Amino acid sequence: MNELIGLLDSSGASLVVSNNGETRCFFKKGVRDLEDLLDREPDFLSGSVVADKVVGKASAGMLAYGGVKEVYARTLSSLAVPVLEDAGIAYSYGEMVDHIIIPEGDDRCPLEKIVADVDEPEGIVARLREHFASMNRNFVYLHNYKPR
Repeated sequence: MNELIGLLDSSGASLVVSNNGETRCFFKKGVRDLEDLLDREPDFLSGSVVADKVVGKASAGMLAYGGVKEVYARTLSSLAVPVLEDAGIAYSYGEMVDHIIIPEGDDRCPLEKIVADVDEPEGIVARLREHFASMNRNFVYLHNYKPR
C-alpha cells in the first residue's frame, strides 16, 4: 500500500489501482474512473488494492460493488466507513472528515447527497448510474440545442 500511496502523491493521479502485479494511475475528476472500471474492466477492480485522493459514500459503494479488497483514502468521509466495513474492505486514511465538501468549500459533495439514503453497494451504484444517465441525456440535449 505504501507504494500506491507514494504513486498517488508523486504522479498527480486521483486514483491508483493495483491488481495481479499491474498498477495503473487514473486522472479523471470525481468517481469517473471508478465508473469506467466498473463498466469496462470489472475484473481489474475485483480483488484490487486502491489508493484514492477522496473516498466518500458514493465511491465507497462503487469500491464495494467492484470487489476491492483494500483502500487507502487521503481524505475519507465518515459516511463511507460503514459501507467499507460492511463489505469487508480493509481501509486506511490520511484524514477523516464528516462528509466530503466540494472544492469550492461551501457545500457537500452532490454524489454523497444522491446516495445519502442508500446503504447497500448495489443500491448506491444503481442510484449513481441513474444520475449519470440523466446527466448524459441532459448533455446530449444541450449539446444538440440550436438557437433559432
